[in-house]
Amino acid sequence: MAATPGTKPKTSPKSIKFLFGGLAGMAATVFVQPLDLVKNRMQLSGEGVKTREYKTSFHAVASILRKEGIRGIYTGLSAGLLRQATYTTTRLGIYTILFEKMTSADGKPPSFIMKALIGMTAGATGAFVGTPAEVALIRMTSDGRLPPEQRRGYSNVFNALFRITREEGITTLWRGCVPTMARAVVVNAAQLASYSQSKQFLLDTRYFRDDILCHFCASMISGLVTTAASMPVDIVKTRIQNMRTIDGKPEYRNGLDVLIKVVRKEGFFSLWKGFTPYYARLGPHTVLTFIFLEQMNKFYKIYFLDS
Repeated sequence: MAATPGTKPKTSPKSIKFLFGGLAGMAATVFVQPLDLVKNRMQLSGEGVKTREYKTSFHAVASILRKEGIRGIYTGLSAGLLRQATYTTTRLGIYTILFEKMTSADGKPPSFIMKALIGMTAGATGAFVGTPAEVALIRMTSDGRLPPEQRRGYSNVFNALFRITREEGITTLWRGCVPTMARAVVVNAAQLASYSQSKQFLLDTRYFRDDILCHFCASMISGLVTTAASMPVDIVKTRIQNMRTIDGKPEYRNGLDVLIKVVRKEGFFSLWKGFTPYYARLGPHTVLTFIFLEQMNKFYKIYFLDS
């Protein structure tokens, strides 16, 4: 049924927006979890020294497969799925709702600056909700690189959350919350705003229609922008969430301490350590998330709103 003049077209309920956001992120994670593991391993490799444990992404993959087998490459999948169920559900749900509120009655979308602000708000909120799953994910994916006697040995994400709470206190579940939220602000300002902007640009060229090819191209552009902007903040988050407390003292005091130590001991460009798997993970994850989301929204519109 068409919308009457001067009114916004019917849209899906807020609960459906949140649900579809989480499901889209979880479906994409099933495909890219191995890349997330490689990215985390590379960010933690050679910690505090100039030499690196892995020379390239392919070296990291080969090493993990040789030492841990096929199952090892999917270590932490349960945590990755829970992260999407919490972080992405909140992030995309809030972004979609705010985007629609800022869209004028005649269908004109928000400005680029407004898209960025909406993305940052959605990202920070989602990051706070998803930090416990993020902590579990970082620890589970990094476990295999440690000597057997130093491994935490979490069996799944719920075992990880329970043991972290019991052994280190419930506040540890939000360790690294500030850099996680800061990373999310950078990621979402870049990813969500640049996706919307790229999609609009491609449609304006009239060479593209609003279909999967357009969504794919816009997502790849968005993923590249996001990778370049967010990696230094991401390595801070990874190091803090994986750190141990030695003799009552944490390895890092705060995010700035991480940046200083990485640059001084490992070199400036180590802030972009793991660039290839980061983009190889973020690009396809962005593509798959938005493709799944767009298809679910289209399906819901056809069968529930237009019927």
